[in-house]
Amino acid sequence: MSVLSRVDLTRKLSDREYEKRLPALQARLQELQVACLEREVPSVVVFEGWDSAGKGGAIRRLTPTLDPRAYEVIPVGAPQGEEAERHYLWRFWRHVPRAGEMAVFDRSWYGRVLVERVEGFCSPAEWRRAYGEIAEFERQLADFGTVVVKFWLHLSREEQLRRFRERAEDRHKRYKIGPDDWRNRRKWRAYEAAVDEMVRRTNRPGARWELIEAEDKRFARVRILEVLARTLERGLEGPSPAKRFRRIERRLKKLSKS
Repeated sequence: MSVLSRVDLTRKLSDREYEKRLPALQARLQELQVACLEREVPSVVVFEGWDSAGKGGAIRRLTPTLDPRAYEVIPVGAPQGEEAERHYLWRFWRHVPRAGEMAVFDRSWYGRVLVERVEGFCSPAEWRRAYGEIAEFERQLADFGTVVVKFWLHLSREEQLRRFRERAEDRHKRYKIGPDDWRNRRKWRAYEAAVDEMVRRTNRPGARWELIEAEDKRFARVRILEVLARTLERGLEGPSPAKRFRRIERRLKKLSKS
């Protein structure tokens, strides 16, 4: 049974409830950002999901109350130039946040085991090896004290088609859809199998997957902010990772002088 088949896509939120809960959660995230800065706790937030599932809209609801000096949104596309000449994780290491700051990835290193796997942009040996490489990458982040949150936004194939058609018919949204979206849709089953294996093999302590019910955008946005707030709260309970490593650095300096 696919992990995605267990997601309850009937969950919805009324306009009234959405307008009540969203501002409260945004205010809470602002408070948590301040706390993360004070305690020097970095965070990495990953957004993956079906085309048109609402990743961009969710990110826009996440960031309006945050201090822009302390977060970065990284849109991820096909590797270009020097990125294509290096190990695929290199470009993501470059965006690992500093102590106290947040990095929000609009798509991520999981492209290796999703689009690159399904479209044949890497060999089977390469994408199979990537599960272990990604797990180690995320383990290093978590061991440092980074809060890692990974979201997969799930919706039905029927709802995706409705949104595709809506975009195609609206001249203000037409830029959001192109030939690649329609081609990927024809490979739904292959992507579904890739997502299932991805979640099963990379859902680990310190870097859990959160499967988000995205059939209703309002519900998805509120759910994402709730999960993120709760995860940041847990991350703030431990010792400051940056301060801990600075203490170790001071001890090493003392030892080198003795």
